[in-house]
Amino acid sequence: MNYARCKKNYLCPMQTPDKRPVTDWLPVSREELDRRGWDEVDIIIVTGDAYVDHPSFGHAVMGRIAEKEGFRVAILPQPNWRDDLRDFKKLGKPRLFFGVTAGCMDSMVNHYTANKRLRSDDAYTPGGVAGFRPDYASVVYTQILKKLYPGVPVVLGGIEASMRRLTHYDYWSDSLKPGILEWSGADMLVFGMGEKAMKLLIRRLASGENISTIHNLEQTAFITSAETPLPDSGNIPTIELPTHARCLADKKEFARHFRIFEEESNRWQGARLIERNGNRVTVVNPPFPPMSQPEMDEAFDLPYTREPHPRYNKRGAIPAFEMIRNSVNMHRGCFGGCAFCAISAHQGKFVVSRSEDSIMKEVGQIATSPGFKGHITDMGGPSANMYLMQGRDTSQCMKCRRPSCIFPSICRNLNTDHRPMTELYRKALKVNGVKRITIGSGIRYDMIIGRSDADTKANGLNEYLEQLITRHVSGRLKVAPEHSSAQVLQIMRKPHYRTFVQFQQKFNEINQRHGLRQQLIPYFISSHPGSKPEDMAELACETMQQGFRLEQVQDFTPTPMTLATAIYYSGIDPYTLKPVFTAKTKDEKINQQRFFFWYKPENKRWLTDTLRKMGRNDLVEKFGKRK
Repeated sequence: MNYARCKKNYLCPMQTPDKRPVTDWLPVSREELDRRGWDEVDIIIVTGDAYVDHPSFGHAVMGRIAEKEGFRVAILPQPNWRDDLRDFKKLGKPRLFFGVTAGCMDSMVNHYTANKRLRSDDAYTPGGVAGFRPDYASVVYTQILKKLYPGVPVVLGGIEASMRRLTHYDYWSDSLKPGILEWSGADMLVFGMGEKAMKLLIRRLASGENISTIHNLEQTAFITSAETPLPDSGNIPTIELPTHARCLADKKEFARHFRIFEEESNRWQGARLIERNGNRVTVVNPPFPPMSQPEMDEAFDLPYTREPHPRYNKRGAIPAFEMIRNSVNMHRGCFGGCAFCAISAHQGKFVVSRSEDSIMKEVGQIATSPGFKGHITDMGGPSANMYLMQGRDTSQCMKCRRPSCIFPSICRNLNTDHRPMTELYRKALKVNGVKRITIGSGIRYDMIIGRSDADTKANGLNEYLEQLITRHVSGRLKVAPEHSSAQVLQIMRKPHYRTFVQFQQKFNEINQRHGLRQQLIPYFISSHPGSKPEDMAELACETMQQGFRLEQVQDFTPTPMTLATAIYYSGIDPYTLKPVFTAKTKDEKINQQRFFFWYKPENKRWLTDTLRKMGRNDLVEKFGKRK
């Protein structure tokens, strides 16, 4: 690829023509295999998403990594599972294995609302059209492949498989399911961000090893018989979880099962976990330690086209791609530890960041891409303001099993310096073609608000916030206080609501000083474990008094293997074993959400009657003063 010199000496690719040869993408059809002169491939990756050759899409990352290793890779995106299965046959049989992923989302979260209503769209399909992937896509794809090609290994990956790797509660069937290897029939599972595991697995299979004997590869899971001895794990301990049968029989056992899983997931390198189900044993090997910066850069610097495959040109835009096409992912992982979030169990608690050179190279690629109009829509990650943040003394991190580095207080060992981000934003704005950068990822304002004067100065917190609000907000800044109740926030592992109030004051003060009229858009969740109707009534009143008419709200959806889901199913907190109230019926959930919309005329009578039944005439009076 040719390069042109940009400001600050960063290299940017020359603009490519609108029409690129289809061979720039990984092949998706027999015709494309023929164009390359391939009679067979080594690996076929089956995905529930449309094929977008971009580092934000896991199938593209895994495909490009295997390609760099010297192997022939093809992508089978959104195959038709309802007909004669010709899609599953068109690329032939891979020499090494099929890789299977449901896509960037769990297929059930993708398909259904919190009220279990079927969604009418799919952001990962051209035109946003729904219906191009099955429920439990990882399982359906695997079972078809095992029927058609019984001798070919199937390796699961992606968030659906990763977050279902052990016994888990499935909200959509309202049942406790075994690990996904058990009910899919796959040979192996690569969990989390699997670049390192995938590289080593490919090399070992290519060298002639049988997948049924590869039992010592980090960040993988497999099933074996109870009689089969496990390989020596060295200094890494092995922990036996409560069996699937015990979890089914006793919700306290399931809660204990979850606590062990979460604690080990939050460690620098957790234990090997084993779970028995009859005479079969699911073995989850420990994850690799956090990736190094060069390893992160390698995954992002592969030769992606950064575009959907040309086969979709006449089918409409892919909404998920349109959302991220002009954004830059600077880091992975999140040390927030929110109870309802899957990020720490999938990406890891420890943040791993890309180098400045790698990030700036991508900024340059975006700036010179056809159709770019000067606006980079995000530079962030799971949370925008965690770039380059890690423990000052990593030997302490290696011993730590806290689920969050910032709740209930910020770890004294955590580096929270915001100055590298402030400087990086400034450098990115100097790249030719970049006119504006907005930060679309949510920020953790609890790392900025309430700090001592010394911490604020040492970590450049005021400068970061000033630059963020005055230069990188597109009229509205989204943040996620999630609730106002102290006891609900404690369960969520989120900061006290007064922190959000203080942040709002700071936000308004900076806007006023600069003559700006920007809005703060808070996100809230209804029906989260611990949230009672009284809590929702007080949340509605709090936000009303702050001048909000809420728009960005959601009903809690129990997703596999999160703390909040474990509480939802078991009715107890896995860490205290104390009971926790959770709204479960349809009416309970709908009524909790109605509190968000106190200002709608159709809710006025309902709100008054409900508050009076609660004995909260004080709130009736407060709402009555607002028009």
